[in-house]
Amino acid sequence: MKKMLGYGLVTSNGKKWVKQRKLASRAFRSEYLKEMIPAIIDAVEAMLQKWVEYEGKEIDFFKEFCILTSEIISRTAFGSSYVEGKDIFIKVDELIEIAARNSQVVRLPFFRKLVPNQDDMESDKIEQFIRESIQNLMLRREMRKYNGDDDGYGDDLLGSLMRAYRENESISLDDIIDECRTFYSVGQETTSMMLSWTSFLLALNPDWQEKIRLEVLQLFGDRSLTSEDFSTIAKLRKMTMVINESMRLYPPVLGISRTVAQDCKVGNVLLPKGMQIQISTLVLHHDRNIWGEDAQLFLPDRFASNISGGDAFFPFGIGPRLCVGQGLAMLEAKLALSMILQRYSFTLSPTYVHSPVSRLTCKPQHGLQVVLQRL
Repeated sequence: MKKMLGYGLVTSNGKKWVKQRKLASRAFRSEYLKEMIPAIIDAVEAMLQKWVEYEGKEIDFFKEFCILTSEIISRTAFGSSYVEGKDIFIKVDELIEIAARNSQVVRLPFFRKLVPNQDDMESDKIEQFIRESIQNLMLRREMRKYNGDDDGYGDDLLGSLMRAYRENESISLDDIIDECRTFYSVGQETTSMMLSWTSFLLALNPDWQEKIRLEVLQLFGDRSLTSEDFSTIAKLRKMTMVINESMRLYPPVLGISRTVAQDCKVGNVLLPKGMQIQISTLVLHHDRNIWGEDAQLFLPDRFASNISGGDAFFPFGIGPRLCVGQGLAMLEAKLALSMILQRYSFTLSPTYVHSPVSRLTCKPQHGLQVVLQRL
């Protein structure tokens, strides 16, 4: 996991985390999110143009959304495209698989260094490849700046980090690379899973699919969306309810870890300072004592009176370490679903096999096969 995420925003602590959080937050402020809308729309439009050949046929939404979110994070955070960063995403996926199959393996640290296994050696190669690829992205921006482009670094995440590095804001080259590694993996994974499981539930519940479609058509009609729709997107209340219910049933990240800051007592359990604890998102999101006896059912109306879901709902984490990219993830999902529902209805394919599996995030193991119908 450290080879994949480095010591970026997800894994760092203390003063280093505070510094990195401030830098990352700059790239995801609301004014910058609005500027990201054209790139998101272009990426969704390119995906929908490919879907024309699948009308009336089966298509794997899971694969489509993985490519889409990779394209979006490439454009909005790194100023490139999925094609340019494709090899990075492929290597990130390989590293996720290695991390997943070793997550429950206990090995002696000193023995691991003396006798590395195949996974150790392969993950070292992948880590080095990702590092060199990010350095090449940075080098291209340095050349733009050197050639007189005042905006050579750009206003995205990478540009914000590089500018801080050059302005000597106590950020190192390794810090930039670690932050980029984090967003290449986590930024793409969580949003693609959110879109996949939401679409799965909409395919199973055509009544809710129609409710959301009517909401989209009432707000936007069948016209193309633009950055001027930024404030209107927030009015997609029913869609927000459905996305939240989807993340409750299938949280993108199944658990979060925290370190106890000081001795404390939770119920009858004493937690000493320094202990690392795991908080299961999945368990709390399915707890009948919190959500009622129908906790296993898809009921978006449970979010009608409290759109945020309360303290027992935290798909993006909780507290000061709440995911810095939450706003971008929700913006991506709402734009993508709006544009899809303007043109298509979809049902679950008979070939679909339901098998959620934990691979850093909660994934549909065999894909998400649906049948597309043009409206």
